[in-house]
Amino acid sequence: MGANLVRALLARNWTVRALVRSAAPSLDGLAIERVNGDLFVPELSAAMRGCDAVFHVAATYSLWRRDRAAVMRANVEGTRLVLGAARRAGVPRVVHTSSVAAIGVRKDGEPANESYQSAPGDLIGAYKRSKYEAEIEVQRAVAGGQDVVIVNPTTPVGPWDAKPTPTGEILVRFCTGRMPAYVDTGLNLIDVRDVAAGHIAAFERGRTGERYILGNENMTLRGLLERLAALTGRAAPTVRLPALIPLAYAAVGEFLLEPLGMRPDVPFEGVRMSKQRMYYDASKATAILGHSPAPVTRALTDAVTWFREHGYLNAPSGRDNGNRT
Repeated sequence: MGANLVRALLARNWTVRALVRSAAPSLDGLAIERVNGDLFVPELSAAMRGCDAVFHVAATYSLWRRDRAAVMRANVEGTRLVLGAARRAGVPRVVHTSSVAAIGVRKDGEPANESYQSAPGDLIGAYKRSKYEAEIEVQRAVAGGQDVVIVNPTTPVGPWDAKPTPTGEILVRFCTGRMPAYVDTGLNLIDVRDVAAGHIAAFERGRTGERYILGNENMTLRGLLERLAALTGRAAPTVRLPALIPLAYAAVGEFLLEPLGMRPDVPFEGVRMSKQRMYYDASKATAILGHSPAPVTRALTDAVTWFREHGYLNAPSGRDNGNRT
């Protein structure tokens, strides 16, 4: 998301100063100022001085139980530190990248909008809870007089998914023939470049303290795989797994095999989430921000092309879903 947002800002003639922890190949060749560091460096406020906006897109996105502490630290404490640094630096407005994970899902399977909120205890996994608690930090800052707008992306797909994300991993698994079956779940997809455009629209037209879902098309996982099949020529799986099979498989991996030093390949919390229909209504962003996403098929096509050109489809990825910026 960060790599695409930087490109969107540059295309609109912004001067970009980017916080990077180390080498960031996704930003190579771009006319930006790099600041080396992370969310916890004491120089964070100094790096923001003179900026007209801070786009807080840094997060640890992981569904693995082993990463729970890192997820909470980066996403909750890190958000608090970013907001404090921006306030001390006198930055006029912050756009906070949350997620629909913070909103949760409706139990009736209908699309949720910004006014809906699952009970915190119903949010599955550390990642969802961390994004919810980060929004609490935002609301505290807003109550204290800070100008912060919240965007809640759904499931972004597209180029520059370097880790890749759990969604990108689905595409890689399908394209490398490692998805023989599927589960009955649903999600909302959006081109990551439209998410970037939505960030800028939120800065320009968003209302302080409000959420804006950045999403596009609700579809089942089966529908996603069929669309990928049409794009790639690879057959979509026809076997639908009962929920208990992947749940048991993931539980054995994370609770039994990982303590023995073996690395599981399916996160338990990810399987638990897949039992839900993660559908969302993004009409508020359309009406207020003027957000108009492109067809998801374009995003899937470009994502597959990017993964192919960067070697992800030549061999099993084996990449960990860890920190993202």
